[in-house]
Amino acid sequence: MRSYFREFYQLLYKGSQAHARWELEMSTNIMKSRKRQGVLFLMLLPVLLGGIAIAAGDGNGLPSVLGGKSAYMPSHYTNLIFFASIFVGLCAGLITGCIGAGGGFIIAPALMSAGVKGILAVGTDLFHIFAKAIMGSVLHRKLGNISISLAVAFLVGSIIGSTLGGWGNRALYDYNPVLSDLFITSVYVFILGFLSFYALTDYFKARRGEAVGKSKDVGEEIPPLGKKIQSVHLPPMLTFDEGVTPGGRKISAVFLVISGLIVGLAAAVMGVGGGFLTFPMFVYGLGVSSMTTVGTDIFQIVFTAGYGSLSQYAIYGFVFYTLAMGMLLGSLIGVQVGSLVTKVVPGIMIRGFFAVAVTAGFVNRFAALPEKLQSLGYIKITKETGALIGTVGNSLFFLAIGIFAIWVFYSFFSNIKLLKTEGH
Repeated sequence: MRSYFREFYQLLYKGSQAHARWELEMSTNIMKSRKRQGVLFLMLLPVLLGGIAIAAGDGNGLPSVLGGKSAYMPSHYTNLIFFASIFVGLCAGLITGCIGAGGGFIIAPALMSAGVKGILAVGTDLFHIFAKAIMGSVLHRKLGNISISLAVAFLVGSIIGSTLGGWGNRALYDYNPVLSDLFITSVYVFILGFLSFYALTDYFKARRGEAVGKSKDVGEEIPPLGKKIQSVHLPPMLTFDEGVTPGGRKISAVFLVISGLIVGLAAAVMGVGGGFLTFPMFVYGLGVSSMTTVGTDIFQIVFTAGYGSLSQYAIYGFVFYTLAMGMLLGSLIGVQVGSLVTKVVPGIMIRGFFAVAVTAGFVNRFAALPEKLQSLGYIKITKETGALIGTVGNSLFFLAIGIFAIWVFYSFFSNIKLLKTEGH
C-alpha cells in the first residue's frame, strides 16, 4: 500500500513540475514582450491610482474597504497590503523557479496567515493565475498540440467541477465563515501533509545515497492504467494523438469529463489552477502523449482559472484585486530569479528546499486548526492558547520562507557574473 502512496506522490510532484514550467513560460513571455508589459501596467494602474488617492489624504480618496456586496466587505485597501502581496508573490515565484515545483501551494496559506479569509484567498489566487495566463499565453503556438475533442470534453467536466467547488465554498462561508476557513485549511493540511512526508523521506534517502523510488518516464508509451482506461469502449469515443500513433488512440469522453471535474473542483476549492493535477492525470492515468498533454494543460488553465475566478468568486466579491496584482508582479520577478539560481545550486539542495517549503506550509495550516476548532466549539482550549499556536505556526512559516528568499537572492547576486557568462 505504501508503494502506491509513494507512486501517487511522484505523480503529484511531476504534475507540480509541469505547472512550474508553465509558470516560467508565462513569466518569460510577459517579461520579454512590451505589449504584454503594457497590459500589465494597465492592470496595475487602478491599484497605483488608488494608492495615490489615499496617500493624498484629501478625504476624496478610495474608501478603506473595497468590494461588491456589503455582507462580504473583505478587501481593505492599504499600500502596506499591496507591498505585502508583492512579497508573497515574490516568494512563491522564487520557490517555483528555483525548486521547479510547489510555489503555488504556499500562496493561499500565506494570505490566510496574513488575515485574509480563506475563500477570499482562494478566489484571489485563482484570479492571479488567470491574469498571468491571459497575458503570458502563447496558445496560438500550441494549438497544433491540442486535441480539440479532448479539450472540450475536459472543459465540460472542469466547468462542472469549478461550479461545484465555488458553490460549496460560498455556501460554507454563508453558513459560517469560520467553518469555511476550517474546510479550506483542512484541505491544505491533507495535501501539504502528504507531500511533506514523502518529500522529506525522499530527501533524506537521497542524502544517504539510497535509491529513491521514482515513476518511470513513460515517454510516448501508454502506461498500464492508461491502457485499461482506453480499452473501455463507452460512447462517445474520442480519437487523439494521431501525430504520435498511426490512426491515433481512442478514449471514452466520460473519462475526460471525470478528469476535468476533479481538476475543476480542486482549482475552485484550493485556488491553485489545477495544473498540478492535469499532467499526471493525462500522461499516467489516461495515456495521453506528453506533447498533447502540455498543449491541453495550457488551454485548460486559461479557461478553468478564468471561469472559476470570475463566475464563482469575482462576481460575489471574493477577489481581492489589489492582492492579485501585487502577487502577479512579485511572481514575475521571483520565477525569473529562481530559475537562474538553479544553474548554480546542487540538485540535492533543490530537493531539500522543496521538502522545507511544503513542510512549512503544512505546519502553518496545521497550527491554524486549533484556533478554528476552538471557535466552533469542537475542542476545549482557551482562545488565547489557540491564537498562540496559530501565531507560532505563522512565525515559523514566514521565517522559513523569508530565509529561503534571502538565500536565493544571495546566491543570485553572488553568482551574477557566472550567470551572465552562461547567458552568453
